[in-house]
Amino acid sequence: MTSVLVIAAHPDDEVLGCGGTIARHAAQGDRVDVVIAGEGVMARSGAARSDLEDLREAARRANGVLGARSLALHDFPDNKLDSVAMLDITRFVEEHVQKNGPEIVYTHHWSDLNSDHTRLSECVLTACRPTPGQTVRRILCFEIPSSTSWRGPRSNSFDPDWFVDISDTLSTKVSALNEYAHEMREFPHARSQEAITHLARWRGASVGILAAEAFVLVRNLET
Repeated sequence: MTSVLVIAAHPDDEVLGCGGTIARHAAQGDRVDVVIAGEGVMARSGAARSDLEDLREAARRANGVLGARSLALHDFPDNKLDSVAMLDITRFVEEHVQKNGPEIVYTHHWSDLNSDHTRLSECVLTACRPTPGQTVRRILCFEIPSSTSWRGPRSNSFDPDWFVDISDTLSTKVSALNEYAHEMREFPHARSQEAITHLARWRGASVGILAAEAFVLVRNLET
């Protein structure tokens, strides 16, 4: 059994980025813990506390669909992680790394358009630095439709070099996204069910399989 930790900025990022991979890990008997750092809704115009509770309940249902062992929902301010000291975010991540002892960590790519994603990515890499006794052996960064691809050309843009076969779990990912109905959009928006399915099919076709999720490998230690 492998211990896996998924660290995402907002509710729904974990499903968009690696929902099929989470479901695959769970089906294989791996232990998957999900941590969501930001509350994810209160920056929106007219948002109320009831919207936050609805989103959190959707997150619980979605991660239940995927088979995650646990879900931790924190309340860092939405779209304002850059207003929080990096040390505070890093210590928050370190607490969950120490608590869960993951061998594999999935998180955001550092070139995303969303500033919460980029800040959290940097804090995760800091919290998982390869010091003696560190349990983390592999760090993979996922892509988020409507954020990663919207950044524009950059020298450090998302260029995947790790693919996970989700041919058998794509439907589970879609079912989990259905729990986040209020976060989804109509096609041809990048965060629509159709676009996300097309992306999985394209990532799969690029490596000769039916469906895949793509990642950028940060570190892999074989022991």
